[in-house]
Amino acid sequence: MARGRDKDLVNTRNIRIYERYYYWTEVKRLRFDDALQRLSSEEFFLSESRIMQIIRDMIQAGVTVDGKRIEKPLFTGFKLTRRASSEGATLSSEQTKSTYVEGKLFECLE
Repeated sequence: MARGRDKDLVNTRNIRIYERYYYWTEVKRLRFDDALQRLSSEEFFLSESRIMQIIRDMIQAGVTVDGKRIEKPLFTGFKLTRRASSEGATLSSEQTKSTYVEGKLFECLE
C-alpha cells in the first residue's frame, strides 16, 4: 500500500474547493479576496496561498462547474517588457529641456 495522501481524495477536495470558489465569486458575487479568506478560514482550513494555487491549477486544467468555466483573469500582474527603440528617434535639446528653475519652485509656472 502506498504511503502518503490518497490522490483521489486530494483531487476530490480540490474539485470541491473549486466549486465553492465558483459559488462565492460567480453566483454570490463575493470579491476574490473575501472568497479566498472564507474558503481558507471557514470551509477548508487551508492557507489562502494553497487555495489560490489549487484554483489556479483548476483554471489552467480547464475544469468546469455545471458546464461553466471560470475565465482566466486578464490581469495577471505587472510584467516588465523592453520597449522597442525607434530608429532615428532622438530628442532635440529643446524637447528635453525642463522648465524647472533651480531654487525657484513657482517661477517655472509663470
